[in-house]
Amino acid sequence: MSAKHKTRSNIGLNIVTSCISTTLVLVLIGIVVFFVSVAREFSRNLRENFTVTLMLDDETPNSAAYALQQQLRALPCAAFVNYVSKEKAQALQTAALGCDPAEFNGSNPMPASFEVHLKADYANPDSLKQFIPALKANRYVLDVDYPEKLMDDINRNIRNISTVLLVVAGLLMFVSFVLINNTMRLSVFSRRFEIRTMQLIGARPSFIRRPFMRNAFWVGLIAAVLAVALLSFGIKLLLEFDPAQSANVTWYVVALTLGAVFVAGICLTLICASFSVNRYLSRSETELYRM
Repeated sequence: MSAKHKTRSNIGLNIVTSCISTTLVLVLIGIVVFFVSVAREFSRNLRENFTVTLMLDDETPNSAAYALQQQLRALPCAAFVNYVSKEKAQALQTAALGCDPAEFNGSNPMPASFEVHLKADYANPDSLKQFIPALKANRYVLDVDYPEKLMDDINRNIRNISTVLLVVAGLLMFVSFVLINNTMRLSVFSRRFEIRTMQLIGARPSFIRRPFMRNAFWVGLIAAVLAVALLSFGIKLLLEFDPAQSANVTWYVVALTLGAVFVAGICLTLICASFSVNRYLSRSETELYRM
C-alpha cells in the first residue's frame, strides 16, 4: 500500500471513529435535554391541574352569574372556567360519597360553583393573593377555596427537583463538551505533521484550518443525523411502552430535543476542531515531536 493510500485510509478511519464517538456523546446530550424538557412539561401540567373554586349563593341571578363568569375568564391567571350547577355538584358528591346528600335533609345542599383552572405561572398562593380578595368581595360568592398548602408543597418540591436536574444537566453538558473536544483533538493530533508541512511551504492559517473544519462539519452532521435517528426511535419506543407519557412528551419537547442535538453536533465539532488546529499551529517542530 502506498503512503498516499495509507494516509487516506488513516483519515477515513479517524473520521469513522470520530463519528461514532460524537454520536454517542450527542445521544447523551439528547437524553439530558429530553428529560429536563419532560420534567418541565410535567411540572407545568401538574400546576395547571390546580383550580380555584368559587361557591355561589343559591339566590344568584343568571345575569350576575354570567357577569361573574366573564370576570373570571378575563383574569390573567385563568386558563379556562367551568360552571358546575347544583345538580352536577350533587351528582359528583353522590359518586364520591356513595350516597345522595339530599337524603339527609330532603333538599340538595350543594351550591353551584365556578372552577377556575389556573395557568401554570399563576399556580402559587403569592400570585393568587392578587385576585382572591376581589373575588371574595362579590356579594354572590359564598366562599373561595383553593389548595394553598398543597400548592406550596408541590412548588417547593418542583424547585428542588429542577435545581438538581439543572446541576446534573450542566455537569453532563460539560462532560459532553470535553469528550467531543478530546475526539477532535485526537483526530487533529494524527495529522499534526501535515499542519507543520503546510506551515513550512507558507500556507496561511485559514487555508490550513479549511480541510479540518470541513471534516469536522461532516463528522458533526453525520453524528447529529445518527443521534437524531436513535433518539427518535427511543422516544417512539417510550410512547409505545407508556402511552400516558404523551401528555408530557409533546411536539415541543421532541422538537427541542432533536433540534438541540442537531445544532450541538455541528457547532461543537466545529468549535473543538478550531481549538485543536489552533493548538498545533502555535507549536514548533520540536514540540510536535515531543507530543
